[in-house]
Amino acid sequence: MIFAKTLQLKKKEFIFLLFTSITFSQAVKYSNEFMNIGVDAAALGMSNAAVANTSDVNAVYWNPAGLLALEDGQVAFMHASYFANIAQYDYAAYAKPIDNESAWGISLIRFGVDDILNTTQLIDASGNIDYNRISKFSTADYGLTFSYARKLKFSGLQYGVNTKIIRRVIGTFANSWGFGFDVGLQFEKNDWHFGLMLRDITTTYNVWSINEDEYNKIKNTVVGQNQDLPQSTEITLPKAQFGMSKKFDFHNETSLLASGNLNMQFIQTNDIFSTSLVSIDPALGFEYSYTDLVFLRAGVGNFQTVTQIDNTKKIGFQPNIGVGFKYKGIQLDYALTDLGNQSTALYSNIFSLKVDLSIFR
Repeated sequence: MIFAKTLQLKKKEFIFLLFTSITFSQAVKYSNEFMNIGVDAAALGMSNAAVANTSDVNAVYWNPAGLLALEDGQVAFMHASYFANIAQYDYAAYAKPIDNESAWGISLIRFGVDDILNTTQLIDASGNIDYNRISKFSTADYGLTFSYARKLKFSGLQYGVNTKIIRRVIGTFANSWGFGFDVGLQFEKNDWHFGLMLRDITTTYNVWSINEDEYNKIKNTVVGQNQDLPQSTEITLPKAQFGMSKKFDFHNETSLLASGNLNMQFIQTNDIFSTSLVSIDPALGFEYSYTDLVFLRAGVGNFQTVTQIDNTKKIGFQPNIGVGFKYKGIQLDYALTDLGNQSTALYSNIFSLKVDLSIFR
């Protein structure tokens, strides 16, 4: 019976160990990965190939320069569940024009796991298992972004800036604050759109505060490990995304938007193009539209070099699909995304809503 009950604890206990192992470790060169998941089911259905063509409220995430396409205020919401519904990802945003030359926006992202079983006190000092000593806690990451965009004097060129405040909380065990900047550019020429997004351009620092009383309760769990307090600083290195897109209009009230991204990290990774200077992961997305009312989307990205058990290598990738419906300023989008390589079949259903506030005027 004890064994059966212990098995029931494993699922969320694993998540607890995952989060604490990420946080309570030596200083790393990357952090805040929840800010790289992406927002808006429309963009996710196109494998995040949105840097060049983003032109609504969701530009606060993809490229703030795109906010200048707004004609009125907009709001957006998104919800997604990850890891068999264990983790919840939520997003809300608002943006509006300031005048003909500028616009602003604000967004909030939360990525969290709630009701995690804290089994660190499951066994008492005498070695007895006491289920009354189990408690629950939540771990959550928050990203609050303020965006500003403005046109430049050069025709077709505009820029945007994001100021980000990061808050991460792991129950009563630890919490952190972070701060960073993004800069985006968009350029239009002969119906071709180009975009450049520089994320965490000055590097983003997270400074952790660790509850020493809670830490002392678990530091001797594994002999010879975790004897000293972890490092308290994480650093998010800059990333760059370059994109281009073009929309093709047809005579039967249909159109096709084709968009591509080159996602760049300045470290060596498993990306399909990888060097000690830069690693590049391409993404390609398509959106077929009928009368700007119904949308069908597909994309492919996350190209990785995967090493097999026998040490052979293959190319892994992530396919996404999606649909959307728009009526009188209200747009509902859905995306089905593959979160890992194809052998895991871990798909997530993502829904988002966008509302043009002009419909209420």
